[in-house]
Amino acid sequence: MAEPKITPQLVADHGLMPDEYEKIKKILGREPSFTELGIFSVMWSEHCSYKNSISLIKTLPRSGKALLTEAGEENAGAVDLGNDLAVVFKIESHNHPSAVEPYQGAATGVGGILRDVFCMGARPIAALNSLRFGQLSEARSRYLFNGAVRGIGDYGNSFGVPTVGGEVYFEDCYYANPLINAMAVGICRKDRMASATAKGAGNPVFIVGSSTGRDGIHGATFASEEISSKSESKRPSVQIGDPFTEKLLLEATLEIIKEDLIVGVQDMGAAGLTCCSSEMSAKGNSGIEINLDLVPVREENMSAYEIMLSESQERMLVVGKKGSEDLIRAIFNKWDLNCIEIGQVTDGKNMVVTMGGKVVADIPSECLVLGGGAPVYTREQKRPAYLDEAQGHDFSKLPQPKDYSAVLQRLIGSHNIASKRWVFEQYDSMVRTNTVVGPGSDAAVLRIRHSDKGIAVSTDCNARYCYLNPRLGGQIAVAESARNVACSGARPVAITNCLNFGNPYKPEMYYMFAECIKGMGEACRVFDTPVTGGNVSFYNEDPERAVYPTPTIGMLGIIDDLNHITTNNFKDSGDLIFLAGSTKNELGGSEYLKVEHNLVTGNAPELDMVFEKQLQSFILEAIRNGLVKSSHDISEGGLAVALAESCFADREKAVGATVSVKSDLRKDALYFGESQSRVILSIAPERKGSLIQLAASMNVPVAEIGVVGGSALKINDDIKAEVKILADAFFDTIGNVMALGAQTPTRLTSQS
Repeated sequence: MAEPKITPQLVADHGLMPDEYEKIKKILGREPSFTELGIFSVMWSEHCSYKNSISLIKTLPRSGKALLTEAGEENAGAVDLGNDLAVVFKIESHNHPSAVEPYQGAATGVGGILRDVFCMGARPIAALNSLRFGQLSEARSRYLFNGAVRGIGDYGNSFGVPTVGGEVYFEDCYYANPLINAMAVGICRKDRMASATAKGAGNPVFIVGSSTGRDGIHGATFASEEISSKSESKRPSVQIGDPFTEKLLLEATLEIIKEDLIVGVQDMGAAGLTCCSSEMSAKGNSGIEINLDLVPVREENMSAYEIMLSESQERMLVVGKKGSEDLIRAIFNKWDLNCIEIGQVTDGKNMVVTMGGKVVADIPSECLVLGGGAPVYTREQKRPAYLDEAQGHDFSKLPQPKDYSAVLQRLIGSHNIASKRWVFEQYDSMVRTNTVVGPGSDAAVLRIRHSDKGIAVSTDCNARYCYLNPRLGGQIAVAESARNVACSGARPVAITNCLNFGNPYKPEMYYMFAECIKGMGEACRVFDTPVTGGNVSFYNEDPERAVYPTPTIGMLGIIDDLNHITTNNFKDSGDLIFLAGSTKNELGGSEYLKVEHNLVTGNAPELDMVFEKQLQSFILEAIRNGLVKSSHDISEGGLAVALAESCFADREKAVGATVSVKSDLRKDALYFGESQSRVILSIAPERKGSLIQLAASMNVPVAEIGVVGGSALKINDDIKAEVKILADAFFDTIGNVMALGAQTPTRLTSQS
């Protein structure tokens, strides 16, 4: 098949700038072949090279005493769990594919993140997600929401991993560009952790798993451009998943790692065979030779360009130990999977690719990879003009509600606060029987078999705060995720992140990105939660708008004693209710402001990170001392919503509460403001003195505000609502909306 002539237009079509093409020619000492152009295109795309973000990402804290790998070293991060075990976890995005084909886009996002975990030798024990869509009043938003949730559920359920937690938000800015962030967590023995490396001249290179097709070609490049009406034509860039094959691939991969037959293994995710070959050889400071004639394909007449760039799912690249070839083949044959030796490691430095007896690519591996020869840019920054206006908003003239009970009910039923039961009931959250606390609490909790330990995991980000104050919003994203695992009885130890932003070439957007990074880094240092790795997703915008800056945090916490697991629901009538932390006159960015006044303005709530750390330490100490029956973070909707959620979090055992809170604050700020560093606790009456004494010793303000009991939630003389009515609004709203219809796709055009 004749290769096309390389022209400036062809170079531009591959997403490469003229100066980048000149750099390619300098590296090669000649014009690239068409296949080489494709290889550089995907490897130097934003999605693979992080060329516009790596310089800022490196400023984040990326090492710590509990970490077993530094951020970016391996396919996923790893944390020491003790008892010779490691927790492996990571979060990544699959936003653009899900915008044009939500079912497969979301499903393959789950498949990819699971492979990142098990190719390190860890058996996946949990999946989580963070999802964002346009308003559910829009047919297209319901279509994307329905498709993405089904894709996540079908893949995870079929594979056999519990989907235990996550978050879902609905905002206008995600209408055309939804965010689909998938997280996976696995457990392995520290002495069986595998590396994504190729070294040892003469060691065999295998492609294993599914056959290679034309699906997903240029998926990485597609993820490095803005969504537009032309994006529908990118549907072939969306990969197609097969969770049953992935399950077989999991077992075979863990077996070859256990039997110590390999040097390295890597998932074929973005950029497929190209990415694995170049990254593994560069990491091993070695060369690699690949013969594409040997690659098992499922379509006729596939070119070298197509084979190298295909992102067909459920495939891995394995570097075996010389002499172990037959044993490796036998294991994959047992699991009925392809296992074809397609090349070998060399003592050179280049990735050399042949087909039909000809060399179709010969490129120094180091020049293709992140931190190697790929371009690195620091873009222009400009503070958006709207920030000053928003942060200076005067709330003194904002009218206060006449009926606070009605406001509470509207907030409870708002789509950002209402239960995501419609979502998580499509997921199997209990498979493998390790789930102790599933979806619906502050964090998911899983037991670690054959030990007294557990882990708590959470995904968090209030993107409105980041939109209104990116640095403070970045801090709050980390703080809230840490607070959620602390409320569950776990000490926060590390994070993974998925950084979802618009076009980095726009100075205002790059400013928002840089400020969010600063805020995240500052918070991670205070909370001692280093970044283990993650994903950057730029170009999340359509012709009309960019998404809110959305630095999603996946937080890992460790529970040293399973007896310390704590949930958010009130337990017994007569228990006392305490508020830990202080409430301020803050309404900026709140769900109340959006629902009642249709405003997204003001400043994000203040955050004292040192006090936040004290609060979390106090919560954990109170839990360890057996003082706490329930613990619940106050977030969207404020104090009143948090109290309501604690009343009916366990719907079958819902109970009321009578609360009295005296304050000079505006009443709407008191009840619905979203001041940070606050937690609702319930305790047995006889524990009151001990709790107050502990709080005083740790300089954390606590106030007794009420008692559990009755059938209604009563707050001062302003709010009285039957818990059953609130619970119905909370649990049934989203399901009722989706029952209106979610199957009809609409064209990817501007919102009318």
